[in-house]
Amino acid sequence: MRDRLNAPLIFDRGLGGYRFETTGQRIGPQYELPGLWFTAEEIHALLTMQHLLSNLDSGGLLGPQIQPLLARLSGLLAAADNPAEEVLRRIRIQTVGAREFHLDHFQAVGSALLRRKRLLIRYHARGTDAVSEREISPQRLNHYRDNWYLDAWCHLRDGWRAFAVDAIEHAEILDRRAMDVADKRLDEVLGAGYGIFSGDQVAWTVLRFTAEFEVALARYLPRARVRP
Repeated sequence: MRDRLNAPLIFDRGLGGYRFETTGQRIGPQYELPGLWFTAEEIHALLTMQHLLSNLDSGGLLGPQIQPLLARLSGLLAAADNPAEEVLRRIRIQTVGAREFHLDHFQAVGSALLRRKRLLIRYHARGTDAVSEREISPQRLNHYRDNWYLDAWCHLRDGWRAFAVDAIEHAEILDRRAMDVADKRLDEVLGAGYGIFSGDQVAWTVLRFTAEFEVALARYLPRARVRP
């Protein structure tokens, strides 16, 4: 109560325990324990948040950090009219395209990102199956389609890169200041990379379809029109 709720408590050796602090024969300033009162809507929102936090923990990356929060939410909601089991039954979170992984270096990446320090990483590029060691300036973490990506300036390639955090095999925080970049520039270069299009270079392409493809397309999309 004293450490977390700022209650005016002192240890009394004579009594062998804690008591409220007094001044002479008078009791100190009036103190009231903080109350927690929720409306029905707030309780429902907390229940939903608890469910979302449970499903966000991809690969156990939040681990011990998130469990105390979930335990406190469960305690606060113990007397709710709608138990957590009802939320789990009514709200479904689909994880499309998620990989099962363990992000061993997530905390180091997050710490360097917030402290604005450079990272020395060993990165496994799945496309080429090549492993390289890079010094990077982390800029932003993105949680996209149930996977974590780190937007950073790669000092080895002298350019912008998005690194899959689960492909980082080693991460070491360096005692060097990370390069800072404006959010607007990050959005221009990497912001569109989490979708169909990526980068700030626009290119056009022409697709040619066979007659067989046009017939198949018309079968599944009757209103579709493909120009010959």
